[in-house]
Amino acid sequence: MEEKMIAQTPPPASASQQAEVIIGASNNEDGIGIFGFLLTVMSWILVICTFPISLCICMKVVQEYERAVIFRLGRLLSGGAKGPGMFLTLPCIETYTKVDLRTLTFDVPPQEILTKDSVTASVDAVVYYRVSNATISVANVENAHHSTRLLAQTTLRNLLGTRNLHEILADRENISNSMQAYLDQATSSWGIQVERVEVKDVRLPIQLQRAMAAEAEAAREARAKVIAAEGEHKASRALKEAAEVMNECPAALQLRYLQTLNTISAEKNSTIIFPLPIDFLQHFVDRSSNSQQQRAA
Repeated sequence: MEEKMIAQTPPPASASQQAEVIIGASNNEDGIGIFGFLLTVMSWILVICTFPISLCICMKVVQEYERAVIFRLGRLLSGGAKGPGMFLTLPCIETYTKVDLRTLTFDVPPQEILTKDSVTASVDAVVYYRVSNATISVANVENAHHSTRLLAQTTLRNLLGTRNLHEILADRENISNSMQAYLDQATSSWGIQVERVEVKDVRLPIQLQRAMAAEAEAAREARAKVIAAEGEHKASRALKEAAEVMNECPAALQLRYLQTLNTISAEKNSTIIFPLPIDFLQHFVDRSSNSQQQRAA
């Protein structure tokens, strides 16, 4: 029995199917009744009798970036939104609502979030969206712009609450794309298209900033010490190789000595230091020690 009941349950409607449902868009002409039909005829007679003065009242104009959603006797008029350009509204029985189709920008206020690794942060973002279907945005939701902004704030908190702090700081582009796809799917039934979402700033507590700065400084100092040690190691190897070369050719040491004197004299120094070889001094040390041993004997 349970399998039969599950099989008879219809599948949930997709976002595209929900977007096609417009409140009051079906059977508009049949729903006004005889009384509504009489009011419509009387309105047309009034327009004809007061012509051309009625044109000043009934003729409306919408801009290129606007559309007009018309209601007759409280019911949505068939044919979709009107515009751009001129259109006619019947007096007393028709009203219309202008809808701006241009892209709008919304700054999401800073949201206090708790990340997955239990870090408190304040994050704000900016959302770019526009009305893709004027009729749906008027008939299916009371205030499409306000609803989209509230949904953006909630989505920002929920999405960042499932991420670690290092992911929020390093993977903003992926977070923005995920948030844009979710908002676009959720607002399609409202006639809203979310074009872009950008995470602006991530503010951390002062104590956490100091701790992260100290950690980064310690890591940089450790890397600097490792690099300095590697440099000294390579320098010692180079000095060892140079000493072996000079040991094989004693004239190389004399040439190096002359080159050093040339470098010192080029700097206009008045003092020149002549280094003495250690072997030359060792000869005098050995003679003094031998003489002391002979006297002691």
